[in-house]
Amino acid sequence: MSAEKDPAVVAAEAELARLQAEAEAAEAALKAAEAKARLAAAQAAAAQGAAGEADAEAAPADPEPGVEQEAPEAPAPEAEAQEIPAATAATGPLDDDAVTAIVAGYTFDAETLDIGALVNGDPLPQAQIRIPLGMLNRHGLVAGATGTGKTRTLQGLAEQLAAKGVPVFAADIKGDLSGMATPGEPSEKLLARTKGIGQDWAPAASAVEYFALGGIGKGVPVRATVTGFGPLLLSKVLGLNDTQESSLGLVFHYADKNGLPLVDLEDLRSVLTYLTSDEGKPELKELGGLSSATAGVILRELITFAEGGADVFFGEPEFDVADFLRMAPDGRGIVSLLEVPGVASRPELFSTFLMYLLAELFEILPEVGDPEKPKLVFFFDEAHLLFNNASKDFLAAITQTVRLIRSKGVGVFFVTQTPKDVHEDVLAQLGSRVQHQLRAFTPDDAKALRATVGTYPKSGYDLERVLQELGTGEAIVTVMSEKGAPTPVAWTRVRAPQGLMEPTPEAQMDAAIAASPLLPKYGDRVDRESAYEILTAKVNAAEEEERRAETEAELTRQRAEIEKANAAAEKKAQQEYERLLKKTSGTGRTRTSSRAEKSTLEKVLGSRTTQTLLNGVIRGLFGTGRRR
Repeated sequence: MSAEKDPAVVAAEAELARLQAEAEAAEAALKAAEAKARLAAAQAAAAQGAAGEADAEAAPADPEPGVEQEAPEAPAPEAEAQEIPAATAATGPLDDDAVTAIVAGYTFDAETLDIGALVNGDPLPQAQIRIPLGMLNRHGLVAGATGTGKTRTLQGLAEQLAAKGVPVFAADIKGDLSGMATPGEPSEKLLARTKGIGQDWAPAASAVEYFALGGIGKGVPVRATVTGFGPLLLSKVLGLNDTQESSLGLVFHYADKNGLPLVDLEDLRSVLTYLTSDEGKPELKELGGLSSATAGVILRELITFAEGGADVFFGEPEFDVADFLRMAPDGRGIVSLLEVPGVASRPELFSTFLMYLLAELFEILPEVGDPEKPKLVFFFDEAHLLFNNASKDFLAAITQTVRLIRSKGVGVFFVTQTPKDVHEDVLAQLGSRVQHQLRAFTPDDAKALRATVGTYPKSGYDLERVLQELGTGEAIVTVMSEKGAPTPVAWTRVRAPQGLMEPTPEAQMDAAIAASPLLPKYGDRVDRESAYEILTAKVNAAEEEERRAETEAELTRQRAEIEKANAAAEKKAQQEYERLLKKTSGTGRTRTSSRAEKSTLEKVLGSRTTQTLLNGVIRGLFGTGRRR
């Protein structure tokens, strides 16, 4: 017997089926309404034409005498340029007054960027949706599900900004934005779409500079030093907790205090290895809050991070973010595209590196208040990666940077799938929103959709329904007006980019990169003396000193042993000498006595008396005396 389904799953499936049915019914109703509106407009035009022909054929008759004629109706005054025909306005969810209010809300005195045309059943080319150029430094959001047109919206805004002399930075995740360097290709479908929204489309190319993180991919290499990157951003990349993050900050402090430049990851690994070695443990102890165990954890994470290939992003020459503010010789802003291949394998590094670039801009740029147009507009793609598993300190740093960089003349547009991907404190700082279609296939999606709807000003739309019905290239738009107030919510069909909507051919990209004036400056990696070389020399010197001390100690030991052996040998020889001397001392005295006694005897025998006596004795013994 099969197990019964979870009631929550059953409820979710029922809700999904209901939403799908509502969407299908709404889509059918919308198509029917559009068809009826087009039919009514055609019938009205035909009737008007027929009436005109009848009036032209009928000659005005002379009035009969005595018969009073009705005065002809006064002709209606011409409608203003922004007025929308009633028959057209009635085909959509908005009435004439609502359409007029939207047109007025998007009419500005200052220079603007065109986002697209208002949609009210059909697009209304007279009702253009715009954003004031001077308000782009109040930041914005481009959101929507995959395949709904976010990238093309980004491309169209970037092209217009560059054409108006504003430099642009954007990360090219899939390589599609590289087509901005090549004029677009017209087609019947494209021209029909652009004509329908009042866009005078013509192919055009932008001035594009290609960059690549660490030189991986096509473009001028963009690198950062570990010191410049800082402990806060690096902790986010390494996935460290709060304690480990503060400990890494102590390591940076130690390196700075002791003149150890942290250029690449090898330098940071060298410092950590040194601090956890026997030589560095006394200095590690002086740091106070850094334990050996925590240092070991950071070191392991750092080694894993580097072995994953991330070490190529760190090094010298360090990129100067002021090079993102360059202008083309003809006065157009240069579009800087950062190629990020393989972002899925290093998502934290990609997003954090973009945050690093933004923080560097904040550091170098002066305060300018509210300029007529921004100094740079920074498109932060895949923004959800920035906020995943972010610490409180990291979120605080992001919020502060976004809040304050406005006064430096930099606008930031976060590009992601749903507004909930952006932290609420950052979302509160965004003045303009271009929301493409949202999908609600799950209960969580439905909840996110309702939360998104709740963040919009009141409008004549059923936004919960409309956000699911938007076609590709359509969006719900609200921006910040020149007075700092939000504009009315507008269902918009977005303008088409004028550049190529696919990657630029590789040969053309290669030629552009080779001709870049920045390639000689950043092309070749520089390996100067830094913490790794300094600590290696220090460790080698310590090891050499240790070896010298060991050698001297060994020589001293050997000398001591030789001296000891010599002393022992000398002592033994002395003992042997004394033994022999003692042994021979008795014999010497006997011989001396004998010699002394002999000497006395000789004296006696040698005397004359003794000689006479002896001679007498001898003659007596041998009879020599009788022969005489």
